[in-house]
Amino acid sequence: MKKLMLLSSSLLFISYAFSQIDSTALNNVFGKKGTVTGNVYKISYPRSDLKVKVGDFNVAPGLALGTWVGIISMGDHAMMMGDLVLLDTEVPKVINKLMEENLEITAIHNHLINETPAVKYIHYHGEGDAVKLAQEIKAVLEVTGTPLTPPASPAQTQTIDWSKVTAILGTTGKQNGMLLQYTFPRNEKTMESGMEMPPSMGMGTAINFQMDGSHAAITGDFVMLADEVNPVIKALTENGIMPTALHSHMLEEQPRLFFMHYWANDDAQKLATGLKAALSKVNLAK
Repeated sequence: MKKLMLLSSSLLFISYAFSQIDSTALNNVFGKKGTVTGNVYKISYPRSDLKVKVGDFNVAPGLALGTWVGIISMGDHAMMMGDLVLLDTEVPKVINKLMEENLEITAIHNHLINETPAVKYIHYHGEGDAVKLAQEIKAVLEVTGTPLTPPASPAQTQTIDWSKVTAILGTTGKQNGMLLQYTFPRNEKTMESGMEMPPSMGMGTAINFQMDGSHAAITGDFVMLADEVNPVIKALTENGIMPTALHSHMLEEQPRLFFMHYWANDDAQKLATGLKAALSKVNLAK
């Protein structure tokens, strides 16, 4: 009985140690506070310096222009991944700096189409000491125009009534001024480098709404298995939502995942109905 209690205590200690991440040390590196969910530390750097338009629509940084860093504790070391939002002119120096910092590039691509100025996204990966990883990606951010300090508190904006959209999608989402944001986790586990990747590490389907007068723009990405890709495309296009990119974000994930970005600007309820139809084609957590 005593041996069983000792074993249980040891397993509890291992589980506790495994889940811990020193957010204070990471906040000191990044110069602002991130968030901690379980064993994942995450921090975002919206590209508020960029004035991006798709047609006549002004894209808010929180809609599609959010550089982010995720660091997950893996016991005696950590893994880092995320993506960098970049102007075309920033891409070459960022690639060179990532290589200099011994970080891996896992994808380079667009998320939007017809945007002005053109924006690219670089996804990256690293493993090692969490603080050292943070220092490495901070050095990469410093060669870009990304604002590294917290932005000034925005002025109070009109409260948007999202109730009809949330009723269609069946959940409230996260409301942030003119934005409504969702993450829908997949049902199966995703593994990368022997570690289970939670939704907070970019493994959940992301849906973002931005209200503009009587209409809303939507973008984000569906996270799919191969046999889900074309059913989702069909559901989106039948509802007036245009896929804008289809690609991978990682190199060694299991099962193999495909990420599809999309765009539309229309009546918010109509868009929510189309997104719900597409979500029904994906194996989401219940």
